[in-house]
Amino acid sequence: MDNLFTLPVMFVILSQILPSSPVTVSTSIPVVEVHEDQVARLSCEFSTENDERPRIEWKKTRGTMSTSPDFVYFEGEFRRNFRGRATIKGATVTLEKVTQEDAGEYRCEVSAASDSVQLGEANITLIVLVPPQVPSCEIPSSAITGTEVEMLCSEPHGVPAVFYIWYKDKKPLPVHPLNGTYSINENTGTLTFKSVTKADTGQYHCEARNKAGPPKSCEGTHMEIDDLNISAIIAGVVVVCLVIALCTFGACYAHRHGFFSRD
Repeated sequence: MDNLFTLPVMFVILSQILPSSPVTVSTSIPVVEVHEDQVARLSCEFSTENDERPRIEWKKTRGTMSTSPDFVYFEGEFRRNFRGRATIKGATVTLEKVTQEDAGEYRCEVSAASDSVQLGEANITLIVLVPPQVPSCEIPSSAITGTEVEMLCSEPHGVPAVFYIWYKDKKPLPVHPLNGTYSINENTGTLTFKSVTKADTGQYHCEARNKAGPPKSCEGTHMEIDDLNISAIIAGVVVVCLVIALCTFGACYAHRHGFFSRD
C-alpha cells in the first residue's frame, strides 16, 4: 500500500530531475518548388514541453511589398490574399492556386507560454516556377568582314532564371568552340564575334531554357557577311576629288573673268 503512495511522489521528483524538451519547431521541406496555379504545402512540425495549446503564427518575411514581415496566419485566421485559399492543419499550411506574388520566404512561429523556451520558429522558401516565354533577339542582317558583331537574346520572366542556346542554320553552336572565333555567355544570352568572316554567314536564332517548362525560341534572322569593296571606295574617293577639283577650277575661272567683281 505504501508503494502506491510513493509512485506519484517519485514521478514528481523524476520530472523535476530529468531534462524536458522545450518548444521545438522544424520543417521537413525547407525549399518548396511549385508551378503557378498549383498547390503549395508549407510544412511546420512542432512539439512543446508543457503548453498543449501553443500560439501559431505564419509570416512572410521576404518577397513582400514592405520592409516588415506580412502576417499570413494570425490569431487563428488567414490574412489578406491568403484568406479563402489557404488552410492549416497543426501548423502546416496548404496554399491553393499559387502565383508569383506568393513566392518568397515564410516563417512558422510557435509560442508556448508555459515552456522554459517559449518561442520556436522554422523558415521555408517558396519558389513559384515559371516556364520561359519567347525571348527577344537582336540579330543584324548584314555585317562587313573583319568587324565585331554582337547578338543579344533576353527572356527576363522565367523562374528559375533561364539559360540560352544559340543556333546557326538550326544547329546549336558549341559554347566553347574549338577555333575560338566567337564567344557565348549562356547566362546573359550574348553571342559575340570578334572578327566576322564570310563563313559566319547564315541564319541565327536563340533558345531560352529552364526546368519549369519547354524551351522557347525567337524567329531566325539571316546574317550576310560582305567583303569590304576597296574598288568602290577608291572610285568614290576619285569622284569626290574630281568634283572638288572642278568646283575649284570653276571658282578660279569665274574670279579671273570678273564674274565676282563689283561694278
